Amino acid sequence: MQNSSPKLNAKDFATDQAVRWCPGCGDYAILNSVKKVLATLGKRKEDVVFVSGIGCSSRFPYYVDTFGMHSIHGRAVAIATGTKIHNPLLSVWAITGDGDGLAIGGNHFIHAVRRNININILIFNNEIYGLTKGQYSPTSKLGQRTKTSPMGTIERPFSPAMLALGAGATFFARTTASDPKHLQEILLRAEAHCGTSVVEIYQNCVIFNDEAFEEFLGKENRDDHTVLLEHDRPLVFGKGLDKAVRWANHELLISTDVDYAVIHDEQNLSLSFSLAKMETVKPLGVYRCVQEPEYASGMNGTIETKSRKRVSGLLHSGSTWEID
Repeated sequence: MQNSSPKLNAKDFATDQAVRWCPGCGDYAILNSVKKVLATLGKRKEDVVFVSGIGCSSRFPYYVDTFGMHSIHGRAVAIATGTKIHNPLLSVWAITGDGDGLAIGGNHFIHAVRRNININILIFNNEIYGLTKGQYSPTSKLGQRTKTSPMGTIERPFSPAMLALGAGATFFARTTASDPKHLQEILLRAEAHCGTSVVEIYQNCVIFNDEAFEEFLGKENRDDHTVLLEHDRPLVFGKGLDKAVRWANHELLISTDVDYAVIHDEQNLSLSFSLAKMETVKPLGVYRCVQEPEYASGMNGTIETKSRKRVSGLLHSGSTWEID
């Protein structure tokens, strides 16, 4: 595809549809960040596709002036996979939530990650079912009281990070709707990656799960309860950069001895898993980024070398044929 369009800005990716989310919803910030990122990619609108499932996040394709599809519950990743395989030149983004993508859509999610399809999967994680009015989701905290768990949930929550890494993710990152600058940096990294990019976005639901991440992302807590992941940089954090993540007894612990801070390595799978298991401090940034064979290119190569002659022979063999 030739990129012959003039340089675009974020406003060029806005549609004529009224954006309908609850006032204060983090989805607004994500939408604005995505449009800014699209404007920097130098792609035509026709070369970008957004596919969503069902949920608050899944209104997304209506609000971005590219190709897109508001599909069915849990199937966004499957449809995005087919889109990418059919036309590998497209930039394909699957928009899903913690309920849509990790409950009914969980099977499609783990296998897309396993296959390393070259798509971007954005998980809007608010730890609740928002569109259907406040039921607990696969990421809701143990013991959380919701409309479907009035006495508190008895299920342990999924960790999107652990799930993605366990499925073999070649790129996993976590960011937040409350920090647009960091969010945009992560989205650019995800789009540049060749393979499945999974980005978990902490996104507050002001109606049904307000302040879900306040313990980590609140103004008074953020510096001391989040650590930014930067490749080949020490994991030091805190208001005075006086805290560190370090190894102790084969696990990551918080220490005040910054001289022993772990150096982040995006290619170290063991480190990525250990970061994903941290509870008192939330790592934000790219956990893992490695290059491995991408599915569509391998599939197309197989079709070219093994199947094309067989298909051509079948089509030109007459009105009947025999199957061995």
